[in-house]
Amino acid sequence: MELRTSNPAFAQGTYDVRGMAVGYGPTMTISGTVNKAGFLIILVLLSAAWTWNQFFTNGPAAVGGYTMVGAFGGFIVAMVTVFKKQWSPITAPIYALLEGLFLGALSAMLELRFPGIAIESVALTFGTCLCMLLAYRSGLIRPTQRFMIGIVAATGGIMLVYFLSMILGFFHIQIPGIFGSGPVGVLFSLFVVVIAALNLILDFGMIEEGAYRGAPKYMEWYGAFGLMVTLVWLYLEILRLMSKLRDRR
Repeated sequence: MELRTSNPAFAQGTYDVRGMAVGYGPTMTISGTVNKAGFLIILVLLSAAWTWNQFFTNGPAAVGGYTMVGAFGGFIVAMVTVFKKQWSPITAPIYALLEGLFLGALSAMLELRFPGIAIESVALTFGTCLCMLLAYRSGLIRPTQRFMIGIVAATGGIMLVYFLSMILGFFHIQIPGIFGSGPVGVLFSLFVVVIAALNLILDFGMIEEGAYRGAPKYMEWYGAFGLMVTLVWLYLEILRLMSKLRDRR
């Protein structure tokens, strides 16, 4: 059964590599993907620490440009990586560095308003990832066809809500409730965090499938990149949820 996932980096057909015979040359391994994912996490933390330091040393104005470069540059590099998987050994580290610029600046801004929120969100993100990995490896949660369809549908619905909110924002119209700090907003963010976490199960399954099918060695970088995309989304959603909970105090 071929796995499907809502992560655009792991779209259907990710491992349909034409012109390469399985069994010839180095192939993708789970351990190699894990090592590269760890390297990307280090790059994110390094660039995030840099913008964080710039924010608290020179003020918010000092990181405004880096925030925009990180956000839009990261998106562009991510799209390039999705369509040019063989470039991932170069584009994946660039993506990690750019996302770090954005995440560091955003985290610093929220830290200024809610002291301690950044380290709490980081800890919850890695803790959630570890729990999902243990649940996957133990067989407690498996990416069955029904499970995958449900998570893909839920993720698509969330992305549609965010896209609609962005469009309505141009007309100064806000979707009531879900982005506020009231009960509805908190429940919505909690739901999104759960869906983002469950997407990790699908990512683990796709990485395992790539190793099983003998994907080319460069797909280790691509697999690590795909996992990083979900982790960044999960961190942002946890940060959003924590800020809503802090705002209610």
